[in-house]
Amino acid sequence: MANKKGVGENASKASDKKELSKEELVKKIELLCKKGKSNKNSIDQSDINEMFASDDITEEQMENIGRLIENRGIEINPIVDESVLKGMETGVLLGDADDDIEPIDDELEKEEEENVDLDAVNLLEGIGTEDPVRMYLKEIGTVPLLTAEEEYSLATRKANGDEDAKQRLIEANLRLVVSIAKRYTGRGMSFLDLVQEGNLGLIKGVEKFDPEKGFKLSTYATWWIRQSVTRALADQARTIRVPVHMVETINKMSKMQRKLTLELGYEPSVKELAEHLDMTEEKVQEIMQIAREPASLETPIGEEDDSNLGDFVADSNIVSPEGNVESVMLREHIDSLLEDLKERERQVIVLRFGLEDGHPRTLEEVGKEFNVTRERIRQIEAKALRKLRNPVRSKRIRDFLQ
Repeated sequence: MANKKGVGENASKASDKKELSKEELVKKIELLCKKGKSNKNSIDQSDINEMFASDDITEEQMENIGRLIENRGIEINPIVDESVLKGMETGVLLGDADDDIEPIDDELEKEEEENVDLDAVNLLEGIGTEDPVRMYLKEIGTVPLLTAEEEYSLATRKANGDEDAKQRLIEANLRLVVSIAKRYTGRGMSFLDLVQEGNLGLIKGVEKFDPEKGFKLSTYATWWIRQSVTRALADQARTIRVPVHMVETINKMSKMQRKLTLELGYEPSVKELAEHLDMTEEKVQEIMQIAREPASLETPIGEEDDSNLGDFVADSNIVSPEGNVESVMLREHIDSLLEDLKERERQVIVLRFGLEDGHPRTLEEVGKEFNVTRERIRQIEAKALRKLRNPVRSKRIRDFLQ
């Protein structure tokens, strides 16, 4: 899904905007899908922002709108800020760049300029070196990098529909994906999965690259690669999926937490975090709860790893021996009470309250069982309950209900 840069600014001015009805929402989504289909199944995020600029839309709602559009087969292009691209060219990200993204470093520039061999330490550093990884790195390492003149020539041919030129641009930049993907290892996805997602971003970047803009393909494609990798992490890394807008909020809170810890010399309290994030304490606690990773019941406990966490977690669904005895005795007393009723009355009570299978029936369902009307079943039930409420009879189970 597309980068939502600029969406938060729209959503934050809700007081000046009108509430959007369901009919208006559907109509606007249809217009956007129509525009996207007329543009080779592609639409810019800026077009979506503009369509809803005058409406009271939250970030979460905007995220859902984007998903609806993508589910219709329309690709959403993120807003690519040229000032950020210029900063990336010089090795510095500007403005509202992703807090979780590092700038293009000298190491990457050297790879591009010096055609560093793929088996070099810098490409393997920080990632697992199992056989599939080495095989992939060896394979893409055989593809030579491009000079600026070759890149411009191939990009021009690609723009004119040359598929071979497009494939050559993609293959020559696969090691760029590796350099970016290795920075995101250890976050819930395997290295090769990260590379695969990054390659999808690279393909999009190559398809949309315009050499006339004056930027190198590696600079432009980096935006798409990172967007694809971070999106995949948000969607797939957690056992329980967290919406992208909430992942961004969690990252923002984590960054503030680290900053305050350094400044204060201790872990900031919920109140201090809330003040610096301009949120309520309840909201901060809610975000912390969402950010928590689920613990596996198979987690080893103790030094010898002979016990698992599940061994120490009480099962609230298990009935205690005392409770089990009470349940058996209560059932016996209920059966004894029902024996005082006529056969039809007993059957109606059993069916209406689900005493045999735990599935209570409606008056209509019981009526069909006996081939009588709902009203007749209601009368039989009322008569049976009056008998059961008799003080002499009800005394048998009254102690269980106190």
